[in-house]
Amino acid sequence: MGLPRATGRREIHHRVIDMRAYEREDGLYDVEAHLVDTKPFSYTRFSADEMTPAGQPIHDLWVRLTFDHDFVVTQIDAAADITPFSVCKQAESTMQVLLGERIAKGWSNVVKERLRGAAGCNHLMELLIPMATTAIQGRVSLNSKENGHKLNAKGEPAKIDSCFAYGRQREVVKKLWPIHYEGP
Repeated sequence: MGLPRATGRREIHHRVIDMRAYEREDGLYDVEAHLVDTKPFSYTRFSADEMTPAGQPIHDLWVRLTFDHDFVVTQIDAAADITPFSVCKQAESTMQVLLGERIAKGWSNVVKERLRGAAGCNHLMELLIPMATTAIQGRVSLNSKENGHKLNAKGEPAKIDSCFAYGRQREVVKKLWPIHYEGP
């Protein structure tokens, strides 16, 4: 079904982001992200002398986070295959400031604090934030039964109120944890 039909418009930019999580043979985990930006028409960037052909990538960027069982980042690799400026490729190494950080609550703030502005590449930084969700969903799915039983500091299932569906007034909570349901 998707979104309602839109009218009277033309495409002006296309960004594709692909993220995947992996379990490694050595007991660690990887989450990889790939970002490609294109335009559906030829144009000249304000910083360039020549025209960029329609469909040619403006950005083609890769990031891999390797993390352990506790979601601690043990390695970061990045590749800036296509960038608008050659100096952008130097930003690949700036992400090393996240080594040893834990992918958990507060991850977005840590990423922004360490890499915002001239400290790093905005596009690579923007990939790192949703990579955390991909890492968690990938890793947690390996133990999905036990994850529904984790408790918070109040002794309640940690999933309660963690998102819209798990709101304590919703049917999901009524079904999974009826004692914690606070709906009508």
